[in-house]
Amino acid sequence: MDSDSLLLTPLHAWHAANGGRMVEFGGWSMPVQYGSIVEEHRAVRSGVGLFDISHMGRLDFDGPKALELLERVTTNHVARLVPGQIQYSLICNESGGVRDDVLVYRLPGGRFTMVCNASNREKVLGHLRASGDVAAAGLNDKTQTTAMIAVQGPLAAGLVESIVETCDVSALGYYRCGLGSVLDGAPALISRTGYTGEDGFELIVPTEAAEPLWTRLMEAGLDRGTIPCGLGARDTLRLEAAMPLYGHELSEEVDPYEVGLGWAVKPGKGEFVGRTALIARKGSPRLARIGLTLEGKRIARQGAIVFGPGDRPIGQVSSGTFSPTLERGIAMALVERDYADSAVEVDVRGTRAGVSVVPLPFYRRPA
Repeated sequence: MDSDSLLLTPLHAWHAANGGRMVEFGGWSMPVQYGSIVEEHRAVRSGVGLFDISHMGRLDFDGPKALELLERVTTNHVARLVPGQIQYSLICNESGGVRDDVLVYRLPGGRFTMVCNASNREKVLGHLRASGDVAAAGLNDKTQTTAMIAVQGPLAAGLVESIVETCDVSALGYYRCGLGSVLDGAPALISRTGYTGEDGFELIVPTEAAEPLWTRLMEAGLDRGTIPCGLGARDTLRLEAAMPLYGHELSEEVDPYEVGLGWAVKPGKGEFVGRTALIARKGSPRLARIGLTLEGKRIARQGAIVFGPGDRPIGQVSSGTFSPTLERGIAMALVERDYADSAVEVDVRGTRAGVSVVPLPFYRRPA
């Protein structure tokens, strides 16, 4: 994609001026790193890291048919949410393949917000328009009129609490959200989900508040070791936490059961796109998502072939990296379900590497 056609987040100028190495991601110009990915990774594991995630889609729904449309297009049971609760869900095609994974926020007054992946925003919007009355649902794409900042790490709660006004951040539980303000009055939607395996918060604010908020977070977080982090550390962190990524573990060719996300599918709620196919596929998933570790610093990258007994190709690596926490190569792979518990090898740059099949996730934060 031509660099002139890339979308820019409200923090783009700050990234460019402060050493961010910019790359194309999902149609956006985004920082992949500022210095060392390992340093950024470890800052999140020990203190606080700030991530600009404004590239992710933010879709609001405030019409009388909002709940009806969301139930129609997502696999989870939106009606079970209470105001202030967030739900992980999937959007599937008619064959049961995953079109995107999303978060659905239920807000006061019958309002909802959906956060989707940057690369899938236009696809999700098209899916919504084809699935129901978006006008009656009050659909409003706020991706380019708001910014989204993730504050991640064991010291994140204290930092966010020191910045947010009119919202009791300490009372927000996991997968909960609240309305507040920042910067002496700028409206903010505060959530506590995270994509790193650590405690984490997300702040959605108007675009004009993005850089002042980011700057204040950086300044207030100095004594907590706060540093800016890019997509590189975001990927190594989420892989240690075994969180799926669209285009890697998730695609329209795999269904939720094949990647261990069947818990987010609720056929009993009633009709939704892909329900019939998912009911049929539930009992006989073709694939399984497994965790692999390699000795030393060898890395099995996405697409590397996984071999099972008898030198039989049984699947492919979906994500692989060097784990700064475990100090070894780690990977997730999608393999034929019948071989999910077998001894396997992986082709690493033309050479067979012995690997260990291990439970997921690779990392859990201390209790």
